[in-house]
Amino acid sequence: MFQAARAVTRINRFIGRWVSLAVIFLFVFLLIDVIMRYLIGRPTIWTSELATLIFGGYAILGGGYLLADRAHVNVDIFYGKLSARRKALLDILTWPLFLLFVGILLWQGWVIASDSIGRLERSNSIWNPPLWPTKLLIPVAAILLLLQGLVRLWADIRVVMGLPVPDDIFGSPASSDHAQDTQEIHP
Repeated sequence: MFQAARAVTRINRFIGRWVSLAVIFLFVFLLIDVIMRYLIGRPTIWTSELATLIFGGYAILGGGYLLADRAHVNVDIFYGKLSARRKALLDILTWPLFLLFVGILLWQGWVIASDSIGRLERSNSIWNPPLWPTKLLIPVAAILLLLQGLVRLWADIRVVMGLPVPDDIFGSPASSDHAQDTQEIHP
């Protein structure tokens, strides 16, 4: 079970690191567009649309990585002041909302992707690139996010029980500046 959790976390971290390089390509393509449009006077027909497609993949595939490294935005007014055990308990209590979100994302993402694949959907632009590969990333990303969410739930249960939660298996722990965290995790 630990090996499966470690594999999910490693896969999400690996994908997240590689997908983060897409920002470089986005920058280059948009820079090409600006140069062609304003310096040469001949706008390209493909750079803006390609940047949009790349950004779509970048945005959707980053979810599992963000969850593994606890990089999602939290309302730290309350959450940030909680001990590690209370953060874990709150995360467990709100996990059904996460499951609902990811379930709808997976369901509707599959509907969108399968329709797009079935029609071999392409853009209506002059360039006319295929759209189905980007849309297929939606259910793939939802599965990766769901798997990382299950790993995170298991980690939170372990924190509440006072068991160790190695970050190479479960991802980054919830950070807290409270001295009582170590006492609560290791009574």
